[in-house]
Amino acid sequence: MTDVEASPATEHEHHLHGHHADAGHDGEHGPHDAVSDNRYIVIAVILAVITAAEVAASYIDLGAVFIPLLLFMMAVKFFIVASFFMHLRFDNRVFTWLFYTGVVLAVVVYVIALLTFRFFEA
Repeated sequence: MTDVEASPATEHEHHLHGHHADAGHDGEHGPHDAVSDNRYIVIAVILAVITAAEVAASYIDLGAVFIPLLLFMMAVKFFIVASFFMHLRFDNRVFTWLFYTGVVLAVVVYVIALLTFRFFEA
């Protein structure tokens, strides 16, 4: 029976058993279905710990290490969020490549703009 011919009862049965009407024909699920709620809780805790470290770093005199450390922690959080919550980790590599290429291009253009206005000079 195709999705078009599925009766409401059949769709209800699929929903009860964790199957979606638009799922793969052989009952296959995508790789992102393997990520459990527990995994998302662990990711949220990791993000919270990194955020707490960023806040703590703002109260400690770290000197010249402060800005690079914050930028590093920001980048780690960005890649975690993009990989899991935007599902780039489970998506086609082409989409992942396009996304990260766009991010790198945006950062390069932003840095060039800042250099143009002599932002980094003391």
